[in-house]
Amino acid sequence: VVTKSMQDPNKAYQWESEADSSYSIKEVSPDEIESSSGSKLILHLKEDASTYLEATKIEELLQRYSEFIEFPISIWKSTTEYKQVPDEEANKDLKEGEEPKMKTVPETTEGYETVNTQKPIWLRSPKDVEEQEYQDFYKSAFRNSYDIPMKYSHFVLEGQVECKAILYIPGMLPFELSRDMFDENTRNMRLYVKRVFINDEFQDLIPRWLKFIKGVVDSDDLPLNVSREILQKSKVLSIINKRLVRKSLDMIRELAEAEDQSQYILFWNNFGKYLKVGIIEDDKNRKEIAEYLRFFSSSSGEEYTSLDKYIENMPEGQKSIYYVTGEGRERAAMSPVIEKLKSRGYEVLFATEPLDEIMLESLRNYKDYDVVDAAKDTVKLDEGDEESAKKKEELNRENIDVINYLETILSGKVEKVTVSDLLTDSPAALVQGAYGMSPSMQRYMRAQTVASGQDASSLDAMNKVCMEINPKHPIVKDLNRMIKANKESKETEDYAKLLFDVAGMTSGYDIDDMSSFAKRVMGMMSSKATDAVPDADVVSEEKDEGEETTTAEVEVVE
Repeated sequence: VVTKSMQDPNKAYQWESEADSSYSIKEVSPDEIESSSGSKLILHLKEDASTYLEATKIEELLQRYSEFIEFPISIWKSTTEYKQVPDEEANKDLKEGEEPKMKTVPETTEGYETVNTQKPIWLRSPKDVEEQEYQDFYKSAFRNSYDIPMKYSHFVLEGQVECKAILYIPGMLPFELSRDMFDENTRNMRLYVKRVFINDEFQDLIPRWLKFIKGVVDSDDLPLNVSREILQKSKVLSIINKRLVRKSLDMIRELAEAEDQSQYILFWNNFGKYLKVGIIEDDKNRKEIAEYLRFFSSSSGEEYTSLDKYIENMPEGQKSIYYVTGEGRERAAMSPVIEKLKSRGYEVLFATEPLDEIMLESLRNYKDYDVVDAAKDTVKLDEGDEESAKKKEELNRENIDVINYLETILSGKVEKVTVSDLLTDSPAALVQGAYGMSPSMQRYMRAQTVASGQDASSLDAMNKVCMEINPKHPIVKDLNRMIKANKESKETEDYAKLLFDVAGMTSGYDIDDMSSFAKRVMGMMSSKATDAVPDADVVSEEKDEGEETTTAEVEVVE
């Protein structure tokens, strides 16, 4: 490094080192620096580093790390352009009036070209930046982004830590996150120190449930040689992290509270799963994130509903927020456990993904209301009502034969059988205990277990179902009659198992033995079919001229 000071232009000094622990400083001729002052850096590369002599490689590094340096950085490079010039040889025999023939020739020029033309708009006051400038910066800073951001936030953090930042909510889910929502190669947050790019792989800069947020953070309080270890020990990172989360939630709130909800619906369809992860992982902001959750429900039709809207529509006397799990709205709406809730005017939220179940169990309550899985045997709608309790005890006594028979026939498949007051139209339903998993969650866990090479049979033992029957339903009454008439018959057993299979299907479970299920269904169909087919007599009629035509007259023989 040769440097000459403006204060003493007659002297120049050279600092030299071979990248080890030693260096030397000596005085050299001031003519080494052509101008009155300045510095000149000369690098001697190793033999295997010749790629760094290429202008394209140097330009790539400058654009990555020094794109927003305030002073201009120029690189000496050759540029080739192609021009059209008259072809002298082809025009030798050119006649007067004819258009001269042209040829394309390359023209190479050399010179300095400025590479850091982008301006760091985060250094300017937000009121001085136009919206189009924010969009242009978004596309230039994140070069694979072709969408228009839904929302942006430009702010300055002052106090213990000083930094400037711009955050964006993308207009669509980035391609790399569509394959893996936590793709480690996604580089959406860029950290700068004094306008010098440091890294875009710091996982702790923003929590992973906000991984879809894109932005730049520029801090003057961190050293230029900052590393992951330094950041993890630095209080600066913690303060910046909290502010980024706060500003991200503010942007989401603005979208959620806008009169035109189409933007927020688009946001939810793209990034709603990240908010669900936020409920699970972010204890401090869980209650606020819950305000932005959206669900389909038994009353919302094709539109989403929120937890706040759910509470507004609650009838008098409802004490909890109810949800039911299922693979899709249609399957969730089929669940028999919501019949009694709907009959009382209670709205039921549909949790249609395994992530929904984990998220709602983490939420537990919202604004003084417990969040309850309607498919658990712990749901009590008439808790504290002595009359209802006595009525249920009486129904249990009246149907004790059915209960005992089902528990015997279905031993190993059900934990217990009880009479339910939640069913109105369905004869039976399968529910889980307080700590059981829903059918969709069981399928997900089974797939994960098998994929990891473990034995999935233990999951079945851990998640035995409870069967609830509707004593007022004709099918249950028929079963009760059949048990009293002949509980040892094969017909009674098939009838009981078919009731269990249908209850499982409507409750979202898979049938383990489809062959036996099909035989039971066909057996019931056969019992209803006519035993004999009527005979038919065929009568021949003769026509004139010896022609004979055979027609069929059907006489039903009784």
